Amino acid sequence: MTNSTGVCFPKGFKAKGVSAGIKPSGKKDVSVLFSDVPSVAAGVFTRNIAKASPVLVSEEHLAMSPSAQAIVFSSGNANAANGPAGDVVSLAMCKEAAQLLKLELSEVLIAQTGLIGIPLDQKSACSGVREAIEGLSYESGDSAAEAMMTTDSFPKTAQANFEVKGAEVRVGGMAKGAAMLAPSMATMLGVVTTDAKISATLAKKVLQTAMEDSFHVMVVDDCMSTNDTVFLLANGMSDASEILDGSEELDAFQDAVNKVCQSLAQQMAQDGEGSSKFLTVKVSGASSKEDARAAARKVAASLLVKCSLAGEVQYWGRVIAELGASGAVFDPREVDIFYGDFQVTHKGIAFSHDEVGVSNYMKNKELEISADLKAGVCSAEAYGCDMTLGYLEENMGKS
Repeated sequence: MTNSTGVCFPKGFKAKGVSAGIKPSGKKDVSVLFSDVPSVAAGVFTRNIAKASPVLVSEEHLAMSPSAQAIVFSSGNANAANGPAGDVVSLAMCKEAAQLLKLELSEVLIAQTGLIGIPLDQKSACSGVREAIEGLSYESGDSAAEAMMTTDSFPKTAQANFEVKGAEVRVGGMAKGAAMLAPSMATMLGVVTTDAKISATLAKKVLQTAMEDSFHVMVVDDCMSTNDTVFLLANGMSDASEILDGSEELDAFQDAVNKVCQSLAQQMAQDGEGSSKFLTVKVSGASSKEDARAAARKVAASLLVKCSLAGEVQYWGRVIAELGASGAVFDPREVDIFYGDFQVTHKGIAFSHDEVGVSNYMKNKELEISADLKAGVCSAEAYGCDMTLGYLEENMGKS
């Protein structure tokens, strides 16, 4: 397992990404993830009511049973807004995998991403599933991540580990996403794998908790997709004992899943379409965790803030305006705002600072804006990027 990375980092997970001809470029566009044994499964999906066919199919399969052994992914075509015909294609891809892997249909989940409203060729998609299954390997996590990419410039993977009474437990993950990224998930596909032994109820709780400070606080353009999907598969193949509710081991597992999800979310924000800068927004002194998240997300999502970052200009007025519009409860005449280590406001008004130093700081590729609301003790972070002409050029057509 020395070369096992991403979703193949935990014991018992194989994957493979191949080119099935869905993308005109010929790049990888179909992948399959397979566990050697049945896994506890959990899923979180888009809040958009215009759900794509793979979302509807996966929701139905998880409703039948919180267990799965394989996930099929495809990119280049979202298979969204294709009506019943789209459902047929998603089901056909699941059936192809189930037959070849000798699984029940409900044990196969599916996630797809790409262009909306364009019919997906069933023959090509299913041939890709067959080819991926034929090439399944414990060392092909990277190829599976590559096959998820659309306008992404690099594959996104992460991994973490911890111990349960001396026995190692591993967590891995992969994701895609570079646009239509809103803090209500994002236009993204993601999967977290683990060899932990854990109940379905706890697995779902852990995934939902991890989402709050990762995928739900990451934003590129504040547009919600039809296909957002994040899965967690736990196959129990580690040598560790079962993780129980209320235990220290559950806290350690939650931390590991959080770490993987946060890394993937940050990588997506770093890879925003046309972006040149990665932004972390930190809000402290909020009266509640919810207020802190709302305030941080609002600043990260602001087009005005994004444009000022692209222009390498510090403009705290836009930050305080977005904080005030976030719904968080605070006194705007008490707020302190910082760009990096440079304090630019004190008690809601301009604060004398090193203008040359701030100007130089704004040229960095990674930037941080922080705000102390002075209303409590809660804090949160959100992740985003700037907005450049490159984003407009990428989205003026259908590509």
